[in-house]
Amino acid sequence: MVIKPKVRGFICTTAHPQGCKAIVKEQIDHVKAQGHTENSPKKVLVIGASMGYGLATRISAAYSGGAATIGVIFDKPASGNRTATAGWYNTAAFEQFAAEDGLYAKTINGDAYSREIKEKTIELIKKDLGKVDCVVYSLAAPRRTTADGVQYTSVLKTVGQPYTNKTINLKDNTVNDITVEPATEEEITATVKVMGGEDWKDWIDALKAADAIEDNAVTVAYSYIGPDITHPMYADGSIGKAKDHLFETAKELTKNGGVRAYISVNKALVTQSSAAIPIVPLYISILYKVMKEKGVHEGCIEQMCRMWNEKLFAGVTDDEGRIRMDDLEMQDDVQSEVHKLWTEIATDNLDTHADLEGYHTDFYRLFGFGADGVDYDEDTDQNVTIPSLM
Repeated sequence: MVIKPKVRGFICTTAHPQGCKAIVKEQIDHVKAQGHTENSPKKVLVIGASMGYGLATRISAAYSGGAATIGVIFDKPASGNRTATAGWYNTAAFEQFAAEDGLYAKTINGDAYSREIKEKTIELIKKDLGKVDCVVYSLAAPRRTTADGVQYTSVLKTVGQPYTNKTINLKDNTVNDITVEPATEEEITATVKVMGGEDWKDWIDALKAADAIEDNAVTVAYSYIGPDITHPMYADGSIGKAKDHLFETAKELTKNGGVRAYISVNKALVTQSSAAIPIVPLYISILYKVMKEKGVHEGCIEQMCRMWNEKLFAGVTDDEGRIRMDDLEMQDDVQSEVHKLWTEIATDNLDTHADLEGYHTDFYRLFGFGADGVDYDEDTDQNVTIPSLM
């Protein structure tokens, strides 16, 4: 079938297998070009490994450090005329390339929040690797069902007061004001349950109980802080409360012994999650323009490769113990220019004040569209298998 992008809301409902494969190969080639990193973990578990920062970290672990990797994903294969999810195609491509390069790579597909998937993952670790020496926690899900059967749903709202600021309608590229209402206490609690550190701790506790993690292993989870413009919606909002809990969990995990736990504060990028947050896509499109003009723009793979090679295992942190992969985003010269453009931006000057082309390009590339060397008018077999799930 000829596969074209079909967008509904904040996601693309189709994905292109050859496009995803080409983009995974681009990321692998980037990591290979940075050279091999010695003394990094050799047996790595990535929870949330099929897209974005999780996929980029898995690629960095394998191709920078030569690590064997187990990835936990929650993706669907193709069915009839419906394509597989992008994460499915990404994982299939990664496993194929890893096998060709003599690297161990296997995948568990299912709900990472569930006890069943934790047990299946631990069984695979014990069978093939014995123990892991690094755990990457990169989940970004809208809902979580806890072990007692209660389902919680996260919300993207403010805390305390409504917040009004500019946002962009990506369907017609218009700038309008939007008011975001505050979350209730119940919604804040639910968001912390989904996006906080409780499940991260459950994973580490389960690995410890099964003797499937090395003493003094490194574990890292991902977060975001951002500038004042986005704070009411993010750092100070309902999701910010969850990220605060994630940070406190890192401290608790380290204090309890057995692991060194870190939060990596990453740069704002186009992801399925960020596209759904009011105000943030407009900020990202301005940020892209400024950082590209200054020559300091990074995507997922550039950030995760730099984290892996330079910061995570060297313990390079800020005064609060956080790894700052947003260091280039938060430079004074970058933020002052972003703030200037933010105050001026309107529908009629989007072309000069923002990088909408870059934003849309990155969005479609999440789903395998826009890769160099791929003929998108050609018939493509949407049925692709992930070798370790056959």
